[in-house]
Amino acid sequence: MAWQPEKAPLQELVRYLKDALSGHNQNAQRYATMMLGQAKSSPETANYLAYILSNGPLLQELGLTSSDNALVRSSAAINLKNAIKAYGKALAGLDLAYVHPLLLSALQDPMAQVRNFAGSVISEIVQKGGVLGWPELLPELLALADNDGGSVPPEAQEGAMSALAKICEDNKQSLDQEYNGQRPLTIIIPKLLKVTSSPNAKVRAFALASINAFVPQTSPAVLDSLDAILERLFRLANDPSDSVRRNVCRSFTHLIDVRPEKVRPHMSGLVDYFVLQQRNADDPDLALDAAEFWLCVGENERLCPSLGPFLDKIVPVLLESMVYDEEDILRLEGDADDADQQDRAEDLKPQFASTKNPRTAANGHAGTNGQVALSSLLNPVDDGLSDGEIEESDDGGSANLEDRWNLRKCSAAALDVLASNFHGAVFDVTLPYLTENLRHQDWPIREAAVLAIGAVADGCMDAVTPHLWDLVPYLLSLLNDREPVIRLITCWALGRYSAWASHLEDPNDRQRYFEPMMEGILNRMLDRNKRVQEAAASAFANLEEKATRRLTPYCGPIVRQFVQCFSQYKDRNMFILYDCVQTLAEHVGPALAQQELIGTLMPAMIQRWGKVSDRSQEIFPLLECLSYVATALGDAFAPFAVGVFTRCIHIIHQSLEEYVMCINNEALDKPSKDFVVTSLDLLSAIIQALQPRKSGELVKNSQPRFFDLLLFCMEDPSNDVRQSSYALLGDCAVNIFHHLQPFLPALIPVLIRQLDLDNMKDQDIENGFSVINNACWSCGEIAIREKTGMGPYVEQIYQHLLGIISNPEVPASVNENAVIALGRLGVDCSETLAPHLGEFARPFLRIIGPVEYTDEKAHAFVGFNRTVERNPQAMEDCLVEYFQASAAYARHSNSVPDVDLAGSFQRNLIGYSNLIPNFEPFLQQLPETDIEKLRGSFTF
Repeated sequence: MAWQPEKAPLQELVRYLKDALSGHNQNAQRYATMMLGQAKSSPETANYLAYILSNGPLLQELGLTSSDNALVRSSAAINLKNAIKAYGKALAGLDLAYVHPLLLSALQDPMAQVRNFAGSVISEIVQKGGVLGWPELLPELLALADNDGGSVPPEAQEGAMSALAKICEDNKQSLDQEYNGQRPLTIIIPKLLKVTSSPNAKVRAFALASINAFVPQTSPAVLDSLDAILERLFRLANDPSDSVRRNVCRSFTHLIDVRPEKVRPHMSGLVDYFVLQQRNADDPDLALDAAEFWLCVGENERLCPSLGPFLDKIVPVLLESMVYDEEDILRLEGDADDADQQDRAEDLKPQFASTKNPRTAANGHAGTNGQVALSSLLNPVDDGLSDGEIEESDDGGSANLEDRWNLRKCSAAALDVLASNFHGAVFDVTLPYLTENLRHQDWPIREAAVLAIGAVADGCMDAVTPHLWDLVPYLLSLLNDREPVIRLITCWALGRYSAWASHLEDPNDRQRYFEPMMEGILNRMLDRNKRVQEAAASAFANLEEKATRRLTPYCGPIVRQFVQCFSQYKDRNMFILYDCVQTLAEHVGPALAQQELIGTLMPAMIQRWGKVSDRSQEIFPLLECLSYVATALGDAFAPFAVGVFTRCIHIIHQSLEEYVMCINNEALDKPSKDFVVTSLDLLSAIIQALQPRKSGELVKNSQPRFFDLLLFCMEDPSNDVRQSSYALLGDCAVNIFHHLQPFLPALIPVLIRQLDLDNMKDQDIENGFSVINNACWSCGEIAIREKTGMGPYVEQIYQHLLGIISNPEVPASVNENAVIALGRLGVDCSETLAPHLGEFARPFLRIIGPVEYTDEKAHAFVGFNRTVERNPQAMEDCLVEYFQASAAYARHSNSVPDVDLAGSFQRNLIGYSNLIPNFEPFLQQLPETDIEKLRGSFTF
C-alpha cells in the first residue's frame, strides 16, 4: 500500500513550518525551528514535506489563510531542500519514490513561488543524488517544456523549464559526463534549442539561459552545436521579450571567450544591436547585459581590434549610461553630512590579510606597480555565485547599494578598457561630451563627465595631458561642490591623474598643480560625509603610490592630517586610513623616523591599537600597517615594540589554541588564520627594524617561548601561515641568529620536510610555491651562519633542493632561492656536496646566471667554487658555462661584496689551466669579450 500521511503529525508539522517563518512570536519560532531540526532524523519527514509543498488545497482545509498557505509551503520547500543537502552522498540510499512525483506535480502549481521552490528542491536532489539517481527526470522535464502535443498548461511548461534551468546551472559538470556511453548534454542541447522556439516567452528565456550555462564550459556538445546556437541567437535577437534578449546578450558575451572567431564576422551588426539594447531605458538589467558585451570584447585581445571602426557609436552610449539613474539621484541628492554617525555593522566589509610577496635572496623584494584600477571606485562585488544563481540572504536587501554592479559601473569599466586599447581615438570621441558636460548645471551630468575623465586617465594619458593644465584647477574647484557625490568622484578622478602632477619637473608647476592636488585631497579626507572621506583617503593612497619619495618634504602636514583622521573616523574608514599610513611609510621610509613625526603619529596609532580587540576584523589592517611603520622607523620603533610584540605573541598563541580545540570539537568554528598571518608579519618587521640586541631581548622574554610557537606555525596546514612563518624564520637567522641557534635541531627537520615538493598538494600549487620559496630563502640564511653545523642535514637538504631546480614546473624565483641556498650550503659543507656536483652544476649555473649580484649570490658562488675545487672533474659537461660565469663575475666585481669570491674564482681558473692539456684552444670556445675579461681580471 502506498504511503499516506497521518493527520496528527501532518497538522503538527504544518504548525511548526508556519511558526518557523513567522516573526510575530520569537519563542514559538525558536521552538518550531528546534522541532523541525529534530524531525530531520525521521525517514518520513521528506515525504511529509513534499506532501505539504504540493498540496495547496489540502492546507486550506486545515484552516490556513492564503498567505499562511504560501508561507507553509515555502517553509516546507526550504526544509526539504536543507534536508536533502544534509544527506549529501547518503541521499543515494534514501527512498524518494514518493517525493519525486509530488515535486513534478508542484512544478505545475498555479503559484509561481511554489513552482520556483519545487525547481530548487529538484535541482538539489540531482546535485546530491546524481543524474542516475532520478533517470526519468530530464526526459520528463524536457517533454513538459517542449509541449509537443500542445496539452501542457503554460504554468507547467514554465515550471518544468525553470527547474531544468536550475539543474543545468547547478550540475554543469555532471551533465557533461558519460553515463553508459552517453553524455546527457548531447541530448539536452538540441532539445533546448528546439524549446527556444516556444510561444511562451518565459520558456524561451529559460531555455536560452540553460544553454548559456554550458557555453563557457566549452564542452564538445556545445562546440558541435555552435552554428545552430548562433542561428537561434540571430532569430531571437529581436524577440519581444526583454528576458529573452537579455539571454541573447549573455550568449554573445559567452561566445567571445569561447569562440571569438564566430563573433568577428558579425561585429558590425552586433555593434548596432548592442547599442540599441543598452539604450533600453525600460529594462536596466537588459542594458547592463548589453554593456558587458563591450567590456568582454575589450578584454579579448583577438577580438578587441574589431571594435575600432565603431568607437563613434560605442563610446557615446557608454557615456550616456554613466549618468546616475533617477532612483539613484533621489537617493544621493543632498546626501547628508554623516561624519559623526557611527557605522552600522552591515557597513563593515569582511577583512582579510593581504597576500604577501615571497621573500627572495635573488633580486630583492618584489614590488607592486602602484596602479589603482578603476575597480577601486566601481568595486564590483564577487559574490561567489554562478550566473543566474540567486543568493539565499536574510539581510532584507540592506546591502550597500554603492557596492552593486550596475549599468553605470559597467559602462565606466568598459570605457576604461576601450581607452586602454584605443587610446587617443577614444578620447577624440569623448572630448566633445566632456566639453559640453563638465560644467553642466545638473550635478548628475556633471558627475558623469568627471567619472568619464577619470575612466580614460590610464589609456588616454597622452591625449589628455595637454588639457590637464586647465582641467586640474577646475577639478580642484569641484572638491568644494555642495553635492557630496561630486566631491567623491572628483577625489577619485584627481587620484587617477596624480602621477602626472607628482612627476612635474618644474618647481613652479609642482607648486601650482601637485601641491594643491595633494592639499585638496587631504582636506577632503576630513569631509563631513563619510563616503567622501573614503574616496579621498583612497585617492591619497593612490597619490602616495605615484609620488613615492617626492612626498618626503610634505611628511609633516600629511602626518598631522592622518592624526586628525584617527580622531574623527568611524570604523569603516579606519581601514583605508591604515592603507594611507602604510603606503606613506613604504615610500618615504626612514623620513618618517624624525622625532617630531614619531611623536605626532605613534600616539594616535597606539591609542587606536588599544581600542581594537584581538578578535576584531580591524586587527588585520592595523597589524599590516604597523609592519610598514616599524620598517620605516627602524630602531626608533623600540619604545613601542614591547607592547606590540607581546600582543602579537598572545594573538598567535590564542589562535593556535582555538585551532586545536576546533580539531577536537567539530561543532566549534575555526578561527581565521589571518590573525596568525598578520601577527607573524608584524613580528618579522619588528625583528628587522630593531637593533639585534633589542629584538633578541623581545624573543628571549617571550611567553610562551617564541620559537616553540614558530615551530607550530611552520607545520600549520595553511599555506599563508607557513609562508609567513618561513619568512620570520629567515629574518631571525639574519638578525638574531644567536637566539635561533639552540632551536635549530627542532626547526631544521620541519624545514627539510617543507622543501620536499612531494609534500605539496595539487590544489595548493599556486600558494605552495610561495611557501617553498621562503623555506629555500630561510634555509640559505641559516646555512651561511650555522656553517659546519649543517653537516648532518646536508644530504637531505641537497636532495630536496635538487628536486626543485630540476623540476620545469617550479617558478623562476623559487629556483633562484634554491640555488642560492645550495651554494651557501657549500661554503662550509663543500666536502659533502662535491660528489653530487655533476648532478647540479649545470642547472645551478643556468639559474643563477641572470640573478643580480648581491651578498647572497656572492656567498652562493663562493660555496659553489669551493665545491668545484674539491671535484673539478665533475664540471666537464659545463666547463664553458663556468668560465662564462667567471667572466660575468669579473664584469660586476666592483659591485660585489668582498667575500673572497675573486680568490675562489682565481684558484679554480688556475687549477683548470693546469688540468686541461690544451687550455688555450679550450679558451677559444668562449666569446672574445669573455676571454679578454678573464685575462684582464685573473692570473692563470
